[in-house]
Amino acid sequence: MSLYSQIKEDFSNAYKNDPALNSVVDFLFNYRGVWAVFWYRISHALYLRNYKRTARIISGFSQWFTNIEIHPAACIGSRVFIDHGMGVVIGETTIIEEDVLIYQGVTLGGVSLVPGKRHPTIKRGAVIGAGAKVLGNIIVGEYAKIGANSVVVKEVPDNATAIGIPANVIEKGRCKDPFMHNMLPDINKEMFEYLLKRVAILEHILREDNKEVLEQDIQLEHIYETFIKAMKN
Repeated sequence: MSLYSQIKEDFSNAYKNDPALNSVVDFLFNYRGVWAVFWYRISHALYLRNYKRTARIISGFSQWFTNIEIHPAACIGSRVFIDHGMGVVIGETTIIEEDVLIYQGVTLGGVSLVPGKRHPTIKRGAVIGAGAKVLGNIIVGEYAKIGANSVVVKEVPDNATAIGIPANVIEKGRCKDPFMHNMLPDINKEMFEYLLKRVAILEHILREDNKEVLEQDIQLEHIYETFIKAMKN
């Protein structure tokens, strides 16, 4: 695909991904993520032609203008959309395949100073939530979802959801709507809820030997074992 075709596709993709986009004026002044990708396309083309200094200058201008840092050596596929992109950082050896959605504050960074592949590979259709950090030479699989503010330091399988610090895979199976971040489970809330109920049951057992309470305790233990099993998958 030619450079012009890629840029044209990036622009039209913004209208598909954001229902709030209603006018050309709105597009020109409020969609820094699209403009960051636009300047990246130009700097990347120059970088591949060995005009590396010029590419870095354009990249620096884009960073100043958009507050989004994309190294010109990174490989970004078609229809990648950076939504509300303030603070996004994409490292030198990052590979992003087509149809990936990235929200504000995301870092696709490295954990090593050793030359070579140091940054993540984001496969087709993945969604990286706001503030997430994906670090190191790891793979985020096709149509995977990374929850907001998660820190991902190990690979995420295809069609999986990963959340937490460090991130754990808590769900497998492709989500039909990649925008439904409100459907991600709150594992901290679930764990605290379990602990509070456990303490309440144990206190009740200490007061009186109640068969019904003991049955509730067994049921709660089953819920806990199911939770731990889901965390390990």
